[in-house]
Amino acid sequence: MSTTPAHLQEPSFRESVDIMFNRAVALMDLSPGLEEKIRVCNATYTVRFGVRLRGKIETFTGYRSVHSEHMEPVKGGIRYSMNVNQNEVEALAALMTYKCALVETPFGGSKGGLCIDPREWDEDELERITRRFAYELAKRDLIHPSQNVPAPDMGTGEREMAWIADQYRRMNTTDINAAACVTGKPAHAGGIQGRVEATGRGVQYALKEFFRHPEDVQIAGLSGSLDGKRVIVQGLGNVGFHAAKFLREEDGCKITGIIEHDGALVDENGLDVPAVREWIGKNGGVKGYPDGKYVENGASVLEHDCDILIPAAMEGVINKGNAPRIQAPLIIEAANGPVTAGADEILREKGTVMIPDMYANAGGVTVSYFEWVKNLSHIRFGRMQRRQEEARHELIVGELERLSEHMGDQWSMTPNFKQKYLRGAGELELVRSGLDDTMRTAYQAMREVWHSREDVTDLRTAAYLVSIGRVATSYRAKGL
Repeated sequence: MSTTPAHLQEPSFRESVDIMFNRAVALMDLSPGLEEKIRVCNATYTVRFGVRLRGKIETFTGYRSVHSEHMEPVKGGIRYSMNVNQNEVEALAALMTYKCALVETPFGGSKGGLCIDPREWDEDELERITRRFAYELAKRDLIHPSQNVPAPDMGTGEREMAWIADQYRRMNTTDINAAACVTGKPAHAGGIQGRVEATGRGVQYALKEFFRHPEDVQIAGLSGSLDGKRVIVQGLGNVGFHAAKFLREEDGCKITGIIEHDGALVDENGLDVPAVREWIGKNGGVKGYPDGKYVENGASVLEHDCDILIPAAMEGVINKGNAPRIQAPLIIEAANGPVTAGADEILREKGTVMIPDMYANAGGVTVSYFEWVKNLSHIRFGRMQRRQEEARHELIVGELERLSEHMGDQWSMTPNFKQKYLRGAGELELVRSGLDDTMRTAYQAMREVWHSREDVTDLRTAAYLVSIGRVATSYRAKGL
């Protein structure tokens, strides 16, 4: 029996996703059958496998859920966490479906999880566990370049993806596209430049696009550009770190708060993000960091005054309990589901603008898509056109140099224009360009619905309307 007072009882993460889905389809003209088809998870596979470790057999439970095959392959991360359960995996798979539809990557939604605390095992033990999990999934086509393509998530990274790719290749020795069975691999093992930073970079591009629309900025009660905005980041993992780093270094934001599992750091003048990250790496937390003020109750810093709040770690950190005290006028959800459905309602009534997770953290899947395409085409981006671009630019620079000589002191080229202009785009620049374009286009699609319909008052509903509409169109085209 729950001891939480009734008014504070929260829907689970899965119920939150359902609530948001229902709120959107209520505004759409879908047949009940199609609505149900889009809502339900197609299949969830539960696997229990044993691995001999430390002299005895340990049994692990893992999941791979496929939410929607309106497009194939289906795509979604694999997380390693003790909290992994079927409901969470299915909710995350549903979010992946909507996310892929929103940013127009040609995938259905899937998600995987292994109930394990990665910190409890040595690297070689983790490798054996990961390979066995990959084997169990691959032999049922739940890892396959044209059917189901995993990626990293909480608790996993490039290392685990390299193990999975190698395991798949061992099982499918003649599959020429084996490298495309998983994304988020290390760059030297079939990965792509810019994948590690992708989700954080996507958060930055999402905010940049938001600030290109003065009327949207005004709705959030803010003004001007990103320059000088005070930002609080919750979770300095891969996503939070890159988002905070880029916003600070490239857009002039001040990171006034960083919240970690052992407390928080606050400094109105702005914190040095890479230095904090380095400290956490060495000391396991933010406690004892020499600059800024240490706050033992980290969660309380979510309620501090700032311009932009970036929850970038766990789901449900902003809930009915603390939502009334959240002061940030703009929240961008870098994590999956950091704002519960109950908190969402409270914040909307307060006039807080929320840039939803479905859009804000889609940078990862977007760059995963580029990596998958690269693996299928067997050639890195930029290899064919880079020098040709440089040669054409050289023609223009040559003419400008001639003009400069001819005009003497009256006109000359800006310093370092030549070297900047002459450099052809390599893989990293092309990946960033593709990601920026994706985030801009997706925001504009949401924004159009947000501003053109009186019954849509927030970006989250707009995002669901756009993505569910695209999934429905896809099913109708299939003749379902």
